[in-house]
Amino acid sequence: MSVVIIGGNECMVCKYKETCRKYGCSAKVYAKEKGGFSKRMGTPDLMILFTGTVSHKMVNSAVSEAKKNRIPVARSHSSSLAALNDVLSKYCADGTT
Repeated sequence: MSVVIIGGNECMVCKYKETCRKYGCSAKVYAKEKGGFSKRMGTPDLMILFTGTVSHKMVNSAVSEAKKNRIPVARSHSSSLAALNDVLSKYCADGTT
């Protein structure tokens, strides 16, 4: 399963990817807004938005891209590892905590 994480803390990118690997998911993390973001995102199986640490513009861009490609979107205000574990446990069946 492929996951795209939008938002979060830059210093936690490696931890986010490591946590996703524990659930059998490959992850791309976009902690900051960069040009051409929607083109690099691809078509993941799940999009996770950490809404507390990302701009409203980037949320709107990500959600419109998700609707276009029929990608499920999970939103979390918190960008902690516990919040990520919670989201992944709901969407990934083979996860271990």
